[in-house]
Amino acid sequence: METVLIIVAMLLLTGIGMRLIHLLNAQHDARIAAYHFSDALPGVGRRSRKHRPGAHTKPRR
Repeated sequence: METVLIIVAMLLLTGIGMRLIHLLNAQHDARIAAYHFSDALPGVGRRSRKHRPGAHTKPRR
């Protein structure tokens, strides 16, 4: 009888641990999805386009 209780307790604790890990992983995934890693930093890797005429301007002669 004691062996059965120990096995049931171990299975119950394992299930609770699995549920806790699942909830923590879901929270971590939500936090990662909310943060945009691909956003460029201001001023980094951007070129000034002042030397190129836009489509709305007349070309120089």
